[in-house]
Amino acid sequence: MKILIDTNVILDIFQKREPFFPDSYQALHKAIEAESECLVSASSATDIFYMLRKFLKSAGQAKERIEQLSQIVTFADVQGMDIQTALMRTMPDFKDAVVDAVAERNGASYILTRNIKDFTGSAVPAVTPTDFLKQL
Repeated sequence: MKILIDTNVILDIFQKREPFFPDSYQALHKAIEAESECLVSASSATDIFYMLRKFLKSAGQAKERIEQLSQIVTFADVQGMDIQTALMRTMPDFKDAVVDAVAERNGASYILTRNIKDFTGSAVPAVTPTDFLKQL
């Protein structure tokens, strides 16, 4: 199984954001244990870095976290076709439409996100970490 992990779930884990941290962490952990391929959109990497740099107040530490992330996930390319696909989607947020297009092109079974309402109309089903854990 392939799972595309949204930016907010990664930030929940790295920033230990409560009350989201436990379920986000456990969902990623369980996906890895189940030998699922965990994907992160390459375009999300810059957002994750930016937010971590602000949170940690250190570009070096933010880069270290991105390196750690790269050891457990695959960064999925964003291609021109993904942008075109996202433009045709009726989803409320363009960035999320791009994530959905990347997930679809890569054959993801789910998009793991806390913002499932932003994925209304997505081709790939969005699931919260809490609901993902209930499915296992």
